[in-house]
Amino acid sequence: MKRLARLGFLLPIGLTLAGCGLQPMYAGGSHGSVARTLSGIEVGQIAGQQGWLMRNALVDRLGASGHGASRYRLDVLLDDQITGFGIRSNNTVTRERRTLRARFKLIDASNQTVLLDNTAQSDAGIDVVTSEYAVIAAEQTALERLSGEVAEQIVAQVALYARRHPPAE
Repeated sequence: MKRLARLGFLLPIGLTLAGCGLQPMYAGGSHGSVARTLSGIEVGQIAGQQGWLMRNALVDRLGASGHGASRYRLDVLLDDQITGFGIRSNNTVTRERRTLRARFKLIDASNQTVLLDNTAQSDAGIDVVTSEYAVIAAEQTALERLSGEVAEQIVAQVALYARRHPPAE
């Protein structure tokens, strides 16, 4: 009886969701328009250690080789800042915030048209302790994590673009 009551409760919710027009982003699996678009993106070189981390994170998430004859190119410009705050009475910093911001452009490789121009960013807090090594390690770990988070945001925005503008066959 309880199962029937639960089913009676869940059925209207299921029908409501079915009628709302939501569709899976990656419909069609690896042969769907979003997956085809993402795998056809070449990620341009990005300067510096931050760029190396970001490019690797993007290539991993896009499922692309990162080079070769691609339909699209993704150009990324990074801004990495560490700001100190939380000042002690002796004017030493107790806390830092590392912010990684990426401005990215999705470009049609055939005619160099900018299809998508947007930004993504994330930040992380870092405790400043007496060990300089520990602070450097924390800053590096924060950069690695932020690179992954920003890469996920970029791929999500590109996937939304690809969903709204499927490539012509």
